[in-house]
Amino acid sequence: MTNGLSIQQKLEVQNIKEGVVLVRGGLRAVLAVSSVNFALKSFDEQKAIIARYQEFLNSLDFPIEILITSRKYDISDYIELLSSRAKQQKNELLKIQTAEYIDFIKNLAELTNIMTKNFYVVVPYAQLEKAVETFGEKMLNLFRPKTQDAPTTQTFAQQKSQLWQRVDYVISGLTSIGLRAVALNTEELTELFYKLYNPEAKETVKKEEPDKNQP
Repeated sequence: MTNGLSIQQKLEVQNIKEGVVLVRGGLRAVLAVSSVNFALKSFDEQKAIIARYQEFLNSLDFPIEILITSRKYDISDYIELLSSRAKQQKNELLKIQTAEYIDFIKNLAELTNIMTKNFYVVVPYAQLEKAVETFGEKMLNLFRPKTQDAPTTQTFAQQKSQLWQRVDYVISGLTSIGLRAVALNTEELTELFYKLYNPEAKETVKKEEPDKNQP
C-alpha cells in the first residue's frame, strides 16, 4: 500500500554536497573500504586482525554503520567493445582468438552470476549528539536533576569539520587493520544512492579512471 512518500523521503536524504550526505538531524560521510582475504591468513594473523578490529570498535565514542552491496555485472558494453576491436583486427588469427574469447565470456555469464561486492562504512554526525555514556555515568545521571540543554546552532562548515574529524579517525583505525578506506566525493555518493534507489540495475564494466580529489 502506497503511503505517498518518495524514496528520498523514506531514506531521509535531503541533499548531497561537498562529499557529505545531508539527512534529517545531521550529516553522513561514506567511506569505500577494501577487503581482506581472512581465510588465507595464518592463525596468528587472524587473531591479530580480530584483536585490532575489537580495539578499534571499542575506541569509538560514536556509532558507525557497515554497508555491503552486491550487484550483478552487465557485460554487454564489454562484449560490444571486444566485438568492435575484433572487426578492426587485421590479423586473422587474433580475430579468431578474440571471437573465441567473446564466446567464452558470454557462456561464462550465462552459467554464473558475475557479481561485484562493495564495502562501505557510514560515519554520522549530529549537531546535538552526545558522547556515549559509560555504565557508571548512566547510573549517576539517574539521580541527577534533568536540565535543558542550551540550544546551539552550527554552520554546515562547522558540522562538516566535526564529521571529518570522525572520518579521519575511522580511516586511521581501519588502516591499522590492514584495510584501505577513502571517503566518497559528491559524484560517487550520488552514484551510490542511485544504485541503492535502483537495486535491479546492473553494474557495468568501466574503464579505469584516475582518482579524483576529495571531496
